[in-house]
Amino acid sequence: MTDGGGAEVHDLATLDARQAAEERRYLEFLRVPAMSAGMYALQAGAADPQQPHAEDELYHVVTGRAVLRIGEKDHPVAAGSVCFVPARVPHRFHSITEDLRVLVVFSPSETPEP
Repeated sequence: MTDGGGAEVHDLATLDARQAAEERRYLEFLRVPAMSAGMYALQAGAADPQQPHAEDELYHVVTGRAVLRIGEKDHPVAAGSVCFVPARVPHRFHSITEDLRVLVVFSPSETPEP
């Protein structure tokens, strides 16, 4: 929802429903020049196919449990975890033991894949 002045307010339940209906692993819901944001979902046992990005990333784990490998180091994550990944650093979720829902913020806005 926008207020006409550029501000936006989003509801996680609405985003979840939209993401499920569109059957998307990643659903972008905000894009401005300085950042973009979306919801990332992986089921328990799934493989995370993401590649390093050209932008800095901030992850907030909304639900689920997994391990996030950043570079060569593993970090257990669960609901409430907040993780920063610098641009171009290899990273991926693995050992996903509970369905994972993650709020992702890219800064600047994520560059679309070719």
